[in-house]
Amino acid sequence: MPLDSFITLGRSGLRISPYTLGAMTFGEDHGWGAPVDESEAMITEYLERGGNSIDTANIYTNGHSEKIIGDYLAARPGLRDRVVLGSKFFGNLFAGDPNGGGAGRKAVVAQAEESLRRLRTDYLDIYWLHNWDRGVPVEETLRALDDLVTAGKIRYVGLSDLPAWKAAEAQVVAHFRGWTPAIGMQLEYSLLERTVEGELIPMAAEHGLGVLPWSPLKSGWLSGKFVRGNSSVDTTRAGLVGSPAERDWQVIDALHEVARDAEVTPAAAALAWVGARPGVSSVLIGARRLDQLKMNLAAVDVRLSPQQTARLDEVSTPALNFPADNNRYLAPSLAFAGATVDGRPSEASPFVGGQVRY
Repeated sequence: MPLDSFITLGRSGLRISPYTLGAMTFGEDHGWGAPVDESEAMITEYLERGGNSIDTANIYTNGHSEKIIGDYLAARPGLRDRVVLGSKFFGNLFAGDPNGGGAGRKAVVAQAEESLRRLRTDYLDIYWLHNWDRGVPVEETLRALDDLVTAGKIRYVGLSDLPAWKAAEAQVVAHFRGWTPAIGMQLEYSLLERTVEGELIPMAAEHGLGVLPWSPLKSGWLSGKFVRGNSSVDTTRAGLVGSPAERDWQVIDALHEVARDAEVTPAAAALAWVGARPGVSSVLIGARRLDQLKMNLAAVDVRLSPQQTARLDEVSTPALNFPADNNRYLAPSLAFAGATVDGRPSEASPFVGGQVRY
């Protein structure tokens, strides 16, 4: 799907590209990111190919990521309003300050002002809660976000990495109070991380949240540079995230097979797979170098065959927490006893033994 074939995000009127440019790597403050010129080259490549959605966070490279994006847009008058710009709050940039991060009202407002300053803009298109603050009532966070919408400083609200029950609670409270509900959910999702299919993906569909997967290449494990038996991979980030386990290698092996069959790179195959999953609106992609970004963007033209998709589905099938499989497989047979409902056939329940006798 081309970058300029836009997707409506969740239950909203906001349209974004099927691939969102993630800016976690912008800046070298953590020792492994991209320098300013390379970061700007990646923004240019993405926008010139038709993309319109850029995602960052206040804590990425100590705020440098936001500054790089802000300086880039400020140097190009008229571009800002054509970009869907999102940033996340929660991370604390001020050591020892208990109100420097999190999701309390003081922190939410202060972090918004700081992000707007670094991004050199008057508003954010999407403002994402980056994680769950267990010590703050969700009503406080939601009301602070609604006030920012009313003030014109943010346009939409998003959630990231919350438990499904907390995200559902937030949506219910927002609708009940007449506050601004969230329109999107960022979560880790890839061939090597599919447990979100148990609770988070169904919750997002039920509550009008478009899903934006992050780490769709599982910290590079699905990029193609990890090959079984090749011990030469020793990057800084690989040192941080560890090495694939045997089950991961089975998925990686299958991915390489499918990629060869489809005549695409493993990265493109992995990105195409996650981009086609139910509920997914836009896939977050990032890179440290322009050539890496170009390789990832090749996924926009990839369509895996049903057989190729089925191969990846099978080898990566996760074990889900109760009651996900119970609801998915047993419940239809109990409820419909072999009948086909909404186009989906059910198996006859073992508890159905003929006519009702009692």
